[in-house]
Amino acid sequence: MANQPDFRAQAAKCRAEADAATLDNVREQRLRAEAAWLEMAVRQERTVSSRIAREAASPAIRSTTQETT
Repeated sequence: MANQPDFRAQAAKCRAEADAATLDNVREQRLRAEAAWLEMAVRQERTVSSRIAREAASPAIRSTTQETT
């Protein structure tokens, strides 16, 4: 997963930009961007976890199927 984007780093960058913003609309936009990046991070982590679980179960499913045929 070395080429996966670092969503949490982007979220932290947006938070820093929001904290430094002097205009309310800019601050709010950067906070919305932070929330979006964090949601993408959660989705990515969920996808990776699901993939790992699916790959771990895959050999067990194959061996069970082969035994019954």
